[in-house]
Amino acid sequence: MRIAVVGATGLVGQKILEVLEERNFQISELYPVASEKSVGKEVVFNGKKYKVISMASAIELKPQIAIFSAGGDTSLKWAPEFAKVGTTVVDNSSAWRMDKNKKLVVPEINAVDLTTEDKIIANPNCSTIQLVVALAPLHKRYKMERLVISTYQSITGTGVKAVTQFENERNGIQGEMAYPYEIDKNCIPHCDVFTENGYTKEEMKLANETKKILKDDSIRVTATAVRVPVVGGHSESVNIEFANDFDLDEVRKILSETDGVIVQDNLDNNEYPMAKYAHGKDEVFVGRIRRDFSNPNTLNLWIVSDNLRKGAATNAVQIAEFLGKNNLV
Repeated sequence: MRIAVVGATGLVGQKILEVLEERNFQISELYPVASEKSVGKEVVFNGKKYKVISMASAIELKPQIAIFSAGGDTSLKWAPEFAKVGTTVVDNSSAWRMDKNKKLVVPEINAVDLTTEDKIIANPNCSTIQLVVALAPLHKRYKMERLVISTYQSITGTGVKAVTQFENERNGIQGEMAYPYEIDKNCIPHCDVFTENGYTKEEMKLANETKKILKDDSIRVTATAVRVPVVGGHSESVNIEFANDFDLDEVRKILSETDGVIVQDNLDNNEYPMAKYAHGKDEVFVGRIRRDFSNPNTLNLWIVSDNLRKGAATNAVQIAEFLGKNNLV
């Protein structure tokens, strides 16, 4: 398959190339694409060097799939241009996620809805992906009515600039700031920009994207997103109110049988998910499974995943795999 990776020199773009290589994605031609200032630079894939090309050059080559991770404005401008020449775009930005004519896809949940007509496919937000992978089977069994979510999000979700800020602070170096405050030894309750309702865009993504993916606007969702000094992996404390009561053993069984989920919930051995150990892995880890005694039919979960992998690159590659396997491109 002829594949373009748009934003190939960025943090997520590099991770996409890594995941494509690890999963032995069958590529006949690889086209690394980036902004004009990066054209001519080299990236390495499967031990071979590839020169970065421009958007226009990539469009002329008519790849079958283009995986985008280059920001919303870039996606809005260029994804339709790729689609015009028959390329199927898997977009990792927020540009198309809430477009009612575009599908928002987590393969384990709704890839079966994809058709050859879907030329621009949205990859959900990182914190949303890990959330819905764990919650979709529980929603199907017990029907979720309300979610209260608190996230503890890695600096890698912001990008290279944030990682540099963190490393500078650790080493006592003054440098450019990605955040309005120091992130080392700190927690900043501010992910993305604030909106008029007092919530950040990140918090609203959790609410809106969850409803769209699960096809249920009746779920009430509220979230607080916090940036923490962690270099890989988002963690989420999730309080779930169901319409129907549940059995904890059945909850654990459902989760343990869910594709892409690993249950880590052995308190006798202090076993529970942690970002440190989810880093570099593709699964969604779930633990601290317990009943909320303050409210009927309510469950508490702790959900952790690598935000650059399942939260971005791996999910996008899995969509591309599904498209190829089912002859949708």
